[in-house]
Amino acid sequence: MSSSLARRLRDPLALPVIVAPMFLVSGPELVVASCRAGVMGSIPTQNARTFEQLDAWIGQIKDGIADLPDPRWAVSMIVHKTYERFDAELALMTERRPDVVITALGSPARVADAVHGYGGAVFADVMSVEHARKAADAGADGLVLVCHGAGGHTGRYSAFAMVDEVRAFFDGPLVVGGAVSTGRGVLAVEALGADLAYMGTRYIACPESMVGARYRELLVQADITGVTATAAVTGVLCSWLSDSLAEAGYDAQALTAAGQVDFSDVHGENKPWKDIFGAGQGVGAIAAVETVEAVTQQLLGEYREALDGVSGRSAALSV
Repeated sequence: MSSSLARRLRDPLALPVIVAPMFLVSGPELVVASCRAGVMGSIPTQNARTFEQLDAWIGQIKDGIADLPDPRWAVSMIVHKTYERFDAELALMTERRPDVVITALGSPARVADAVHGYGGAVFADVMSVEHARKAADAGADGLVLVCHGAGGHTGRYSAFAMVDEVRAFFDGPLVVGGAVSTGRGVLAVEALGADLAYMGTRYIACPESMVGARYRELLVQADITGVTATAAVTGVLCSWLSDSLAEAGYDAQALTAAGQVDFSDVHGENKPWKDIFGAGQGVGAIAAVETVEAVTQQLLGEYREALDGVSGRSAALSV
């Protein structure tokens, strides 16, 4: 582990995984199920349509994990200047005290004092080395490297290169996302020098998520060739299931255009992403609709098998 904070967050987990906070996917049931399965659950605040609903959801999460000996959970907040609920949500975080607040689309400095004040950690979503450096300088305790192949808001850079470059100036906790879809991938993330894997797509089809039947159906059918990355929908580069883009009426020409970034009405009824489904390049690992517990146990088995294999090769090399 790279730091005492990384160990504090990782040690209680059965597997070094954060189930990523996914827009229109993650709700309190997914967070609770993730924590109970032995990984870190998380939720993006904007998934709650109202502030009152968000408060109720976080209460549901805390009640659902209250009997666990040492659970870990996180909340993702939009810190972009156009997000209207920011102040109210930050006040709620200081009351409810998630272990980690993950900042997206802005500087972690906006939340650092409040979260540190109750003993929480601030992680920042970053998609480039430049962003990582700025987030570290702004007081982020940990960095979430959103690398190429991630679902939803995605990065352009390979984790193989990005981890090394960020480690050159940052020794705090690193989380890596981007097509991590198996236990072998989780071990690979650790081998690169990161502390935790960010896994979103692998858990979307679980019945504990908030998605509908059509989304689950497309996930089970898709493989790596069925994912399209475009900025045309939200103004930020995102990875979507290609079939859902086609069903929503997007053609090849439209997908080359860049939309406008605006989170002032993220809960509005007319937002284009309501009927378009995000997924990362690891979607091919989804073969069926399975519970969070079942998925996590499969990942844990793959992780242990891969670890045994690495240990065996290491022993052979030392002879």
